[in-house]
Amino acid sequence: MGGGGQQTDRITGTNARFSTYTWEEVQKHTKSGDQWIVVERKVYNVSQWVKRHPGGLRIIGHYAGEDATEAFTAFHPDLPLVRKYMKPLLIGELEASEPSQDRQKNAALVEDFRALRERLEAEGCFKTQPLFFLLHLGHILLLEVIALMLVWYFGTGWINTAIVAVLMATAQSQAGWLQHDFGHLSVCKSSRWNHLVHKFVIGHLKYGVKKVKHLPYNHQHKYFFFVGPPLLIPVFFQFQIFHNMVSHGLWVDLVWCISYYVRYFLCYTQFYGLFWAVILFNFVRFMESHWFVWVTQMSHIPMNIDYEKHQDWLSMQLVATCNIEQSAFNDWFSGHLNFQIEHHLFPTMPRHNYWRAAPHVRALCDKYGVKYQEKTLYGAFADIIRYNTHLKSHGFTFKKSFCSELFLYNMKQH
Repeated sequence: MGGGGQQTDRITGTNARFSTYTWEEVQKHTKSGDQWIVVERKVYNVSQWVKRHPGGLRIIGHYAGEDATEAFTAFHPDLPLVRKYMKPLLIGELEASEPSQDRQKNAALVEDFRALRERLEAEGCFKTQPLFFLLHLGHILLLEVIALMLVWYFGTGWINTAIVAVLMATAQSQAGWLQHDFGHLSVCKSSRWNHLVHKFVIGHLKYGVKKVKHLPYNHQHKYFFFVGPPLLIPVFFQFQIFHNMVSHGLWVDLVWCISYYVRYFLCYTQFYGLFWAVILFNFVRFMESHWFVWVTQMSHIPMNIDYEKHQDWLSMQLVATCNIEQSAFNDWFSGHLNFQIEHHLFPTMPRHNYWRAAPHVRALCDKYGVKYQEKTLYGAFADIIRYNTHLKSHGFTFKKSFCSELFLYNMKQH
């Protein structure tokens, strides 16, 4: 630990005496129970607080002993408020002679990416268009109403039921993309309102489907075609949902979840009876599961990735993701996750602005030789089949990427 120096507290404006540290000293604190991180050259001891981190302890462990400034900026829309809560954890700052980036990261790339974010903020790319999300919610509700009206007017024949099931699966999938928006804090200005509406959408409209912390990703090529698309939502997620809510005492979430089932069975048992209403419910889940799995995996699975330790934010996200070409259908079908690169780089950016950020991101990647990959929708789906089949036949395994989607799972639980 170096000598202290008189510094000005950026939050309170008062003077305080900080200790100064070298990167070598910071990098000694990386183990569970002894973890330091650096944010904006400030050194924080998060050893005891890590378990209370709203984003979960995994991301802290990933950045222990490192500069976490880029991740800190990416995931916190209200930076002054977060800095205020971090103040008790502040123990010092880097010595003046130390670089801002650790472990030989490309300082010019990091600085250019910071400048890009500031430019996108100035251009309004982080501002929400409320009409976009109101229309999106409206079309979900319209699909639900049309499905119910079709049963009301045309009965429960096989053809009509198949059409109803497709409409319901479409509504559920689109509700899934909407809850994803609120989970990323990218709709409302207030995090509190994002969380409240997220609970409504994911609980009542989407019956509580959430991402799963731990799956055997390194063996996914062995079970993908048998378990992933057909069974992930109808079987695994439904069990995981109730187990998680009961075991953690999430009673408000449980009430929202139950409200979905009450609404569904009140609407459809009067036409189908209990048994066939259950069959219809699970058939809808089956179709939705295919939609969800193929879309979410098309820009993650076919990538040669590993735990991206000690990389800058841009390089870490680009090695783990690819984009799918833009079209009105692809945007709607995937909930704009065809812009997976921009989504990972700027997780709190409203998705209707990804297309504005994409050319700037591509130009920055070209400047530094970072691969920016874009595929057709057909090509992305074909790669999922090709890679899973190839790895299964050759006995290889995937390595799970530590990307922003994992960070978000923990953030959404609090």
